[in-house]
Amino acid sequence: MHFSIGYLFYLYLMYKSYFFSVLLLLIFSSCTYYKDYVTSDVTYEVDYDHQQMDWGKPERSSFKFQTNVEIQKRKKNSEYLGLQINAFGAFDVYWDGVLVGRNGQMAKSGHAEVPGTETTYYQIPKKLSNLGMHTVSLMGTQVYNREAERRIDVKLKDYLLLHRSPLVVVSFMNIMAGGFLIAAIYYFFLYVNSTRKELAVLLFGIICLLFFCLLIIEYVKYYLDIPYNQFYTRLKIIGWLTFSISMLVPWYFMLQFEFKRKKLILGLLFLTLLAVYIGYYGHYDVSAAYFTITARFFSIVIAFDAAIKRKKGGLIVVAGLLAGVMVNYFMFYDFGLFIAFTILVLCMLYLHTIRAKAIEEAHNASLLLSSRLQLELVKKNIQPHFLRNTLTSLIDWIEESPKEGVVFIRALSEEFDIMNDIAEDTLIPIRQEIDLCRRHLEIMSFRKEICYEWQEEGINENETIPPAVFHTIIENGITHSLPPKQGCIVFCLKFSKEKHFKQYTLLTFAQNRQTKKNKQTGTGFKYIKARLTESYGENWSFESYAVEKGWETIIKIFDIK
Repeated sequence: MHFSIGYLFYLYLMYKSYFFSVLLLLIFSSCTYYKDYVTSDVTYEVDYDHQQMDWGKPERSSFKFQTNVEIQKRKKNSEYLGLQINAFGAFDVYWDGVLVGRNGQMAKSGHAEVPGTETTYYQIPKKLSNLGMHTVSLMGTQVYNREAERRIDVKLKDYLLLHRSPLVVVSFMNIMAGGFLIAAIYYFFLYVNSTRKELAVLLFGIICLLFFCLLIIEYVKYYLDIPYNQFYTRLKIIGWLTFSISMLVPWYFMLQFEFKRKKLILGLLFLTLLAVYIGYYGHYDVSAAYFTITARFFSIVIAFDAAIKRKKGGLIVVAGLLAGVMVNYFMFYDFGLFIAFTILVLCMLYLHTIRAKAIEEAHNASLLLSSRLQLELVKKNIQPHFLRNTLTSLIDWIEESPKEGVVFIRALSEEFDIMNDIAEDTLIPIRQEIDLCRRHLEIMSFRKEICYEWQEEGINENETIPPAVFHTIIENGITHSLPPKQGCIVFCLKFSKEKHFKQYTLLTFAQNRQTKKNKQTGTGFKYIKARLTESYGENWSFESYAVEKGWETIIKIFDIK
């Protein structure tokens, strides 16, 4: 990923302080504003008698509703009182027989009903808000959603408080929604522009976006007048958003903690959520609550497993999830849900900082490895043993056959030129690697006075390979092969490409020397594996073993998806 750990840690701290501030504001608001929203400066009694709801003609679905409200005391007589009515239909509201407001337009002969909203507020005139018993009456029609059979709720509050309290709550929720939207956009950009497409990053962005949508849909009722016949549409959207979030959050933790049996757990999670959806279909608040409980249970199981295995961040996530359980237990469901999820997001951000730190450390280690491999590559041809033997052989050839000595010098010069060109490269063209191998075999033919032959099949000139990989293999082949009585030691390189990988096979046709040392642990093979890891991560395999004809080495490079 092309970002520094310092910047990400700064972002984490910024989000941490941001969400923590919102969390405090929500807690204080829930303890003050929401408390005032429930306990106003009016003490009253409401008696519901559903037998007083009389339905008129079926085609109009007209009804009458009446209930008694007693005002026992008031702290501020100068304040206006207000009624909050929660009901389906289009109706007129009367206070002691006086019309105080309308919600929609009732169905009449020749006129279709104009649906009202589910929640409405009405101001009570001061002269009608004296202490004592009062009567609230509703006259209206309910053409749509008759099967819902929703009750009618009447609440008496301070009129200003009826309007102010929801807005205070919504303002905090909008701040939180903005934070989730920014986080979602950032992580989407991070995923798109990253060379490593990590699914956990994409999932986190999707989760933040879904929760932003959930916050907006949950509180859009305070901005838009939603007709009562569309009331359940909003609840269905909330249900599906909650279902999706409940599915993705445990999946995210599985990826972060490298949880085993992901498919099995995800299958159980999906079936559980589906059972809740079917079992509580139509009970939107209940099903949403059970969705979140299910997601939290699976997440806690995954986090506990990570903590037991001592994976980084496991204990932090367990603590965060348990804190969310406590918040939901002691607070009103809507507030508890959003605060618990904010804590959950902080845990996720903490996991990202751990992940980013690990990536940064791996990146620094790869830089050190690359520098060390460059040094190893240079040392391969300037080591005293190699130079001494080569120069000794060169002197002999110049004395005995000057023309051949010149060829020897040219081959040695060309090998050093190629080594110099590839010293700082991570990958080089396969043809350049083959030229390096040919020059080396030519030099060793002069040094050992043994015939070495190079063959190749199916080589794709567009392919690349880490430098000196095959050069190292033929060095081992020369060292561990017995000189033939007649003929040449042949090195044959074959290339093939399959659907999901490409393969190089280097076969040394010679009789192998008997050696006690395990060739798989030699420094040459360590160099090859380090080079393959540097360029391909873990998407490769390396095999080298004796065969009837000599020695075979196979390198497979898998497609990186």
